[in-house]
Amino acid sequence: MSEKVLLKGNIAIAKAALNCGCSCYFGYPITPQTEIGEYLSAKMQEKKLAYVCAESEVAAINMALGASSTGAKVMTSSSSCAVALMQEALSYAASDELPIVLVNVMRAGPGQGYIFPSQGDYNQATVGGGNGDYKTIVLSPSSVQECADMTYKVFYLAQKYRNPVILLVDGLLGQMAEPITIKDNPYPNIDNSSWILNGAKNRASRKIHSLEPNPSILEERTLKLHQKYLEIEKNEVDWEEYNCENADYIITAFGSMARIAKSVADYYKTKGLNFGVFRPKTLYPFPYDRLRELSKKTKIFFDVEMNLGQMHKDVCQAVSQNSQIFFIGKPAGEWLKQDEIIKAIDNIFEGQYATSI
Repeated sequence: MSEKVLLKGNIAIAKAALNCGCSCYFGYPITPQTEIGEYLSAKMQEKKLAYVCAESEVAAINMALGASSTGAKVMTSSSSCAVALMQEALSYAASDELPIVLVNVMRAGPGQGYIFPSQGDYNQATVGGGNGDYKTIVLSPSSVQECADMTYKVFYLAQKYRNPVILLVDGLLGQMAEPITIKDNPYPNIDNSSWILNGAKNRASRKIHSLEPNPSILEERTLKLHQKYLEIEKNEVDWEEYNCENADYIITAFGSMARIAKSVADYYKTKGLNFGVFRPKTLYPFPYDRLRELSKKTKIFFDVEMNLGQMHKDVCQAVSQNSQIFFIGKPAGEWLKQDEIIKAIDNIFEGQYATSI
């Protein structure tokens, strides 16, 4: 399909999921992601695919575990406080090496918070709330077009690495409509016949479980998972740069905030200041090496987020100790506007700055 259509981010995700072969969806309604399940409730029944509106988020993610073990392409979606309820099962999925796709369309917190725009789930996604040494791949779109394109990619990465993958979407982006093209899925199918549970006819029986009473076997399995994460960090890190190569100042931002950051950089260009924008597309794995390389030339960074500094720690870890990093953030409510960010940066230049606005 090459025709452009006007779509909300949530609907773009749902359409792309169907296009790349999602055969099972399990979810529970919560704003601002409910349209994903609403759209799929009709379309998946038309296609005779498995759609379940579960009794809870805990039920939904555990249904996803079971379906994924049979080789089905599985997706669930939720938001923030409800994703918190799924953390135990995400740890199970990582341990069991099950390729589950979770879409988190963020709302404000802590607790139930409200449906205000926020980017408060960075830590929840990249660090996780489940137990043990595990990692979840995390991608973050900044446009409705990327909502669709990255949906294809998260399904591919989940299958490729047999690992849960999170598509971390700003609530603003899920509800915003833009003209986009729903493209064909560019990624190949992954052969999963060697591990799925599909009946032991003419083969040895298999089992998938995380419980392991033998400490040596558990240690070996956890170290094997760690080697997989190192491979992911080597091969799958992704980012976007906007006028960064020779920038005197760089703004770091993810998701929708990166779009506003670009307009801030353009404003300062009219004032004769050389600003760039660095956006991680993968929040895990985070592009530490590239940001560290840029910090060899650029000595002043402004980290801009719709939270109180959750990505900031990764920026600090990446950037050279010889560089300065200033944080500009806001936890919830109206989206950080261009003028607010410019005012904060001007105050930094004038030495009159607080850590958030």
